[in-house]
Amino acid sequence: MADQTATSTTHTNATESLPASVYKLPQTAQLEALYTIIRDRETNRGDFLFYSDRIIRLLVEEGLNHLPVVPKTVITPTGATYEGVGFEGKICGVSILRAGEAMEAGLREVCRSVRIGKILIQRDEETAQAKLFYSKLPQDIAQRYVLLLDPMLATGGSAIKAVEVLKEHGVPEERIIFVNLIASPEGLANFCSKYPTTKVITGWIDEGLNEKAYIIPGLGDFGERRYCS
Repeated sequence: MADQTATSTTHTNATESLPASVYKLPQTAQLEALYTIIRDRETNRGDFLFYSDRIIRLLVEEGLNHLPVVPKTVITPTGATYEGVGFEGKICGVSILRAGEAMEAGLREVCRSVRIGKILIQRDEETAQAKLFYSKLPQDIAQRYVLLLDPMLATGGSAIKAVEVLKEHGVPEERIIFVNLIASPEGLANFCSKYPTTKVITGWIDEGLNEKAYIIPGLGDFGERRYCS
């Protein structure tokens, strides 16, 4: 019990003063069990894929909860009228390569025929700043709501640059929803101070960054664990 209390206290301290634009998945025992599996360095690649995909699906569903809806009336098979809602406008996903590609399948599972764009951002060795190397986006992206996909939010540099790219293509920042598995408090602070009207959906907020800017406790390099045996 003491260990559980200590863990809970640490997690609460890391997340008690979140920006208003940040939303966490409900911190249930099941969710914590899933994160425990994918954090474990002994977890094999097959299990890492399976359990990280479960979390990604939950994150995508939560992201869709934050899209605006409009009233919609339908007739049921019984002939009755049902006053419901429908999504307002079109959506698309944009993954930050390469790890963000792992989240595309989760989006496609719940959004049939969804359009997907890609952005490659890497660190410029001369300036140490995030630099755009490649982008391929839907032509009508300015008229869509965008789910920006990247599993890890460390310093926030790549995500900030990605939103900058989307804005340059005409997407208002309030129409962007950034979805990630694990975030650091530092990354959230950096991102939300730059783009306060962009919603962030995260599964877990960790303790912070170490001297190498790695998320602690984290789960290692998501891309390496996902794509390499």
